[in-house]
Amino acid sequence: MKSAYKKNEELIEEILGSDEDTKNFHIWWLGQSGFLIKWGEKFILLDPYLSDSLTKKYSDTDKPHERITEKVINPSRLNFINIITSSHNHTDHLDGETLNAISKADREVQLVLPQANIEFAEERLGKENKIRLIGITEENKITIDGFTITGIAAAHNEIERDQNGHPKFMGLIISFGKWNIYHSGDTLWHPQLTSELLKFSVDVAIVPINGNKAERRVAGNLNGYEAAALSRAVNAGIAIPHHFDMFKFNTASPEEFISACEGLNQNFKVLRNGQRWSFSELELD
Repeated sequence: MKSAYKKNEELIEEILGSDEDTKNFHIWWLGQSGFLIKWGEKFILLDPYLSDSLTKKYSDTDKPHERITEKVINPSRLNFINIITSSHNHTDHLDGETLNAISKADREVQLVLPQANIEFAEERLGKENKIRLIGITEENKITIDGFTITGIAAAHNEIERDQNGHPKFMGLIISFGKWNIYHSGDTLWHPQLTSELLKFSVDVAIVPINGNKAERRVAGNLNGYEAAALSRAVNAGIAIPHHFDMFKFNTASPEEFISACEGLNQNFKVLRNGQRWSFSELELD
């Protein structure tokens, strides 16, 4: 099993001890599609999966979810988080074990997710928690504690909508200060994606690289080249890959992404689980 860059108390100390200058911000990759953003004294947690719920669920099936990188933190230690996002209702993006552990803190946790998934989330999370569900669509954006969250339809493998026309899979633009962060969730490159993202000045594109292979029998994502090319097409300041190094059957080497970024002159950073990237690093490049 691969080791984390930082984990447990060492990771918590770095998160809480990182500078709180609002002219800078920090991003930590927590594994799979999970990222923590710190801006000043504020935090937002994106698509956290910090349990072994899928490994346990599929342990006796023909599609085992064998974890290949160790967990970076017990989610109960993230008791300073009160804003979380979920891009869609797959367990590695809407994990009851992770979310309920965080919500045991003495503060209300606000979970921003597609409006189409509210009822599903209520059932998965149960009623004995302090999680307030906030639905988002393509038409509305919300602002919580200085973070403005805008939804963009995602195709995993296609754009699915509920009876009201709202997408079940979404990418999110997280805007704060002078910055816009694109977190793709799970998606392929659909016809509207580039034009929607070009409405923003994307400083950081957080994009999947595990690809779309039928033999895996799961919905797919961008591959390494596509992730780099999308980032370049929307003029992203930097591209950070995700959705790899979690499950043995559904991962990819970042080498294709790295090679494509270099060939396309796209700035990038490949993180290890538990590793930090700060905006100040980009300004120094």
